[in-house]
Amino acid sequence: MPELTDNQAYTPALEPSFAVAEGIAALFAPFVEVAIHDLASESVAYIANPQSRRTPGDPSQLEDLNFDPKQQVIGPYEKTNWDGRRMKCVSVVLRDAGAPIGLMCINVDVSSFDQVRRALDGFLGAPPQDEGVRALFVHDWHERINRFVTDWCAERKVQISEIDRPSRRELIRGLQGIGAFEARRAPAYVARILGVSRATVYNELGALRQDSKSA
Repeated sequence: MPELTDNQAYTPALEPSFAVAEGIAALFAPFVEVAIHDLASESVAYIANPQSRRTPGDPSQLEDLNFDPKQQVIGPYEKTNWDGRRMKCVSVVLRDAGAPIGLMCINVDVSSFDQVRRALDGFLGAPPQDEGVRALFVHDWHERINRFVTDWCAERKVQISEIDRPSRRELIRGLQGIGAFEARRAPAYVARILGVSRATVYNELGALRQDSKSA
């Protein structure tokens, strides 16, 4: 832990929180800074894994944090570090006999995660398809079935493995409606997707045809 000098006075009741600050900073190193602010002196009492170039004894500058004394947690909120990095922050109100005496501000450097997100978006995001690509897949009935089943499950918030018999018939009816079974091997492919036999899919299709005749 950083040593405190004689001019770094703070409310003694804050001291137990210093070890907590060190523990949080160690667990999430190197991305997290934890600062303990003394409300009485409006100064930084302690700082673990400093990233903001502040030191104990510096002014807290908490003018923007006008909080209700009943609050326990303030945030999350966003701050910008001295070097432009984006920080996601939350402040926990520290108390002594119920009275607010300090703030434990947990500041997470999320700029590295922003870079990872941009990299993933660039890699995983499908580029706009040109006419040549569209022409290539216009007759891809596998893709058409896959997209329909994926969207159907997402709308109902279910997994394919969770589909019961009535829902399976509803899904097969929907696939039939988009002409998914026009391809010769499509029923077998749908059967593999649903984890049932080809006979089951053919039986469902036969039942649907009977329903349409009797309607």
